[in-house]
Amino acid sequence: MFRLWGKIVKKNNIIADHTFELCAENLSSKERLNRGIEALCYHFDIQNPMWLSDNTRDIALIGKTSFKEHHYTEEIYFDYFEIEIIEDHE
Repeated sequence: MFRLWGKIVKKNNIIADHTFELCAENLSSKERLNRGIEALCYHFDIQNPMWLSDNTRDIALIGKTSFKEHHYTEEIYFDYFEIEIIEDHE
C-alpha cells in the first residue's frame, strides 16, 4: 500500500494534515505520487504545486519534499505544503 502524508505548515505549526492511501501496485512510483499530490491538494483545497528539480532530489534522498510560495502561481495562505512517503514495514 502506498501512503503519502501531507501537511500544511504556517509559522512552524502544522495547521492541517491528511494521509492519502492507495492500493495500486500496477502504477509506477511517479503515478502514485502524482495521484497522492492531487488528492491531498483537493483535500486541502489548494492549487497543485509546480514540481521542480529540488522536489525530485528531496524525494529521492529523504522521501519527503516541500512546496513553498515559488511553487505556486497563486498566493498561498501558508508557509509551505509538505509531503512525506510513509513506508510500510510488513
